[in-house]
Amino acid sequence: MKILRAEALKQHRQIFGSKLVVCSMLLWPLLTLAGAYYTLQPLAATPGIAGRWPLAADPERLLAFHATGALGFTFFFSLVQSAWHFSFERQTGTLELLFLSPANRLMLVIGNGFGALVQNAWLFACFVAAMFTLLDAVDVAHPGMYAVVFLAVLVPAVAWGAFLNSLLIFSRDSAFLYTLLDDPMWFASGVRLPTFALPGWLQAVGSVLPLTGSLMVVRGALLDGQGVGDLAGELAGLAVLSAILLLGAVAALRAGEARARRTGQLRLF
Repeated sequence: MKILRAEALKQHRQIFGSKLVVCSMLLWPLLTLAGAYYTLQPLAATPGIAGRWPLAADPERLLAFHATGALGFTFFFSLVQSAWHFSFERQTGTLELLFLSPANRLMLVIGNGFGALVQNAWLFACFVAAMFTLLDAVDVAHPGMYAVVFLAVLVPAVAWGAFLNSLLIFSRDSAFLYTLLDDPMWFASGVRLPTFALPGWLQAVGSVLPLTGSLMVVRGALLDGQGVGDLAGELAGLAVLSAILLLGAVAALRAGEARARRTGQLRLF
C-alpha cells in the first residue's frame, strides 16, 4: 500500500500541478457529451428507429446512454494516458532506478494507473451523477447496484492500466497506444453507438476489451434496472478478463525485467 500510495502521489504532483488542468477538466465533460449527443440526435427523427433502437427515440435516455459511455471511456483512456506518461520515466531513467529498488513491480504499475484514474475521472463522475439527477433517467433495482457499477468499472480499469504499463518494459515508444486504443476503443466498445450496430468482426474485437463489458454492466444497472442476477454473465466475464490482464501484467513485467538485466538496456528501445 505504501508503494501504491507513493506512485499515485508522484503522478498527481507531476501532472496535476497546474490550475489550467482543472479548467480543462471542467470543459472536457461538456464538450465530450455535447459532441456525442448532437452527433446522434438527428437519428431520433429517422422513421422506424424506435423499432431497432428504442433508446434513440427518447432524448433523455439517449443523453444518459452517451453519459455512461463517456464516463467509462474516461476511466479507461486515462490509463492509456498514464502509460504514455510512464514511458517518459523510462526515457529519463526513473524507471530504471525503480527497478533497482526492492519495490513490488506489479504494485508500481497498478499505482501508476490508479493515480491517473483518480485524478482524471473524479470530476467526470460527479458531472454524470448530477446530470442523471437532473434528467431523472436512472432506473436502479436497489442501492447496492451503485457499488456493483463502481467495482465493474474500477477493477477492470486498474487491471487494464497495469497491463498497458507493463508492456512498456519492452519499448519506450508508447505512441502506438494512442493509435490502437483511442478511436478504435470507443468505436468497438459501444461508447457512442450500441455494439449490435457494428459488423460481426468488430463486435468480436470489442468483446475482448474490458471497457465493453464495463459499459454493459453500467448501462444495464443504471438505465435498465437490472440486478446482479441479470448481469451475472457480464460480471463473471469482467472478473475473468481482469484476472487475465493482471496475470499478463505479471508475466510481461517478469519477462521484460529479465530481458533488461540480460541486455542492460532498460532505457533504450
